[in-house]
Amino acid sequence: MNELNYKIEFFSEWHCGSGLSAGADIDALVIKDSDGLPYIPGKTLKGLIREAFDDYVSFSKANVDSVDKAFGKPVDGQGEQSQGILYFTDACLREDERQAIIDNNAQQFMFQKRSRTAIDENGIAKEHSLRSIQTVVPCTLYATVMNVPDDMCDILTKSLGLVKRMGVNRNRGLGRCQLSVVNIKKGGEL
Repeated sequence: MNELNYKIEFFSEWHCGSGLSAGADIDALVIKDSDGLPYIPGKTLKGLIREAFDDYVSFSKANVDSVDKAFGKPVDGQGEQSQGILYFTDACLREDERQAIIDNNAQQFMFQKRSRTAIDENGIAKEHSLRSIQTVVPCTLYATVMNVPDDMCDILTKSLGLVKRMGVNRNRGLGRCQLSVVNIKKGGEL
């Protein structure tokens, strides 16, 4: 089994939600680790990459045993479910970047606030329609897919290139990104 290390380069602000708000100031905060730095949960990445993997296999007619074998089988009508062989880590900043931000107490500079409101037919803001979300400035995050069989490395690498946007408001310009492989550790070695 192999480890596929990849990076996510964001070209625009992005928002992967935590489900929390900051009261009247911000309606939706991004997910942060214990040091107050943004990250993307492995579960979120698994879902996006599964969709890209499935698309790649469908369009290229690649010879793959099963998408379900790799990613797991979701609960169906009979309650059958299986766990996939792939394991996805959280995507985080590179360790030296994390440490520099923490050492300089610069976490707040990683985030911005975006607000929008609904406008009526007369060009006036609709009452109670102002919404604000917290976004993360463009940055690069790193993650790993573990337990990748040899026959899936190439397909998984090509599938990563199909993910072009991540997070909320993708159709409004947020979350433009590129996923690319940094290296593949074959059987635990580079």
